[in-house]
Amino acid sequence: MSSIAASPSASTGARRVLADVIARPSSRTRAFALDAGLVITGAAVVALLAQVEIPLWPVPITGQTLGVIVVGAALGAWRGAAALTTYMLAGLAGLPVFAGFTGTVLALGKPSFGFVIGFIFAAFVAGWFAERAWDRRPALAFVGFAAASVVPFLFGIPYMAFILNGVMGLDYSFATILGVGLLPFIVGGLIKAGLAAAIIPGAWALVRKADAGKN
Repeated sequence: MSSIAASPSASTGARRVLADVIARPSSRTRAFALDAGLVITGAAVVALLAQVEIPLWPVPITGQTLGVIVVGAALGAWRGAAALTTYMLAGLAGLPVFAGFTGTVLALGKPSFGFVIGFIFAAFVAGWFAERAWDRRPALAFVGFAAASVVPFLFGIPYMAFILNGVMGLDYSFATILGVGLLPFIVGGLIKAGLAAAIIPGAWALVRKADAGKN
């Protein structure tokens, strides 16, 4: 009997991601424990990078997006999404994992919380591209990771508009919403996608070098 169990990505016919380099136990319980550990570690990485912050209102600039992309690509679509779901629930439960070492269920009423929801889907998208080997080459990785970077805005901007206008009654125009919720983040988003496109393919290069050394 083989001592290595199939990984989640392998079971769906997708290419392996970085997390799949780790030998998986044949025991389902141990394999689940391994995946749980990876998910918790991914959530911790995002929590750490959330503290790299440039305070802005209503949405601060943080290192979260870089963490989201790297975690999603390294863990794969489903484990990446699970890591960001864990991150969100931990913050809502009161753990200080959000930007500024904050965490409370009251975060639901903040204009920026929609981006946290979007992170779950962004991690899935980054993992989806990684499972199709877009994370092996920097150019392809940048395209896939840049696409993943767009996803949080699809959730964050409508949520922010609802909180600012519907809850706070500020009557911001659509142009103003874009001005405070999108435009300040474009350059930084491209830089973070570029960093992730260097980190993940670089990690794969080390894996290939290690594999070659075994032969």
